[in-house]
Amino acid sequence: MGFLAAALLVALTPGANNLLALRHGMARGFLASMTGVCGRLVAFAVLVLAVVAGLGPLLSASEWALTAIKWAGVAYLLYLGVTILWTSFRQGGGRPLDPPTDDRPPLNSLARKEFWVAITNPKAILVFTAFVPQFVTPAHGSVTAQLATLGAAYLAAEATAAAVFAAAGTAMGAIRLSRRAHRRLDRATGGVLLGMAGVLAAESA
Repeated sequence: MGFLAAALLVALTPGANNLLALRHGMARGFLASMTGVCGRLVAFAVLVLAVVAGLGPLLSASEWALTAIKWAGVAYLLYLGVTILWTSFRQGGGRPLDPPTDDRPPLNSLARKEFWVAITNPKAILVFTAFVPQFVTPAHGSVTAQLATLGAAYLAAEATAAAVFAAAGTAMGAIRLSRRAHRRLDRATGGVLLGMAGVLAAESA
């Protein structure tokens, strides 16, 4: 129970992935947002497998690997932020609030965004290489089995936290905000993503 509570607190921390879940919930609804979250969970499952396979210490100790991942994350956050800002400024006041269903990006594109934001986040890597292993007790049995169990439990916590943000976004979307309000929210989202890219770039790997 102690691990689950701690994992949920970590997962609920506002970040780029949770911001995407919120935005996708506003624009596409709860189910679409959670479909996107599947991409994040796949990325985290890859990290869990790496830790279970014993690659965690090697990855966390590799300065060049963390640096490469960090700058890939910076680049992708910049791409998402600029794309969202560009779209919000391109849409004039006379355009409809939501694009026709056929013009919306497919659901797998939401999953791709969540996947790449998660897999290129050095902090996510540290969650699985530094945070999760702290709860392993060798006296309680196989370390590998415990890492796999704890990793699965963290994925459940992450899915729960994502559902909270997706539901909040869906509730906000149901208010039927004006086009101007939606554009302002999109610009705020884009600005936050650019800010996150700047913070990540300024941090040491």
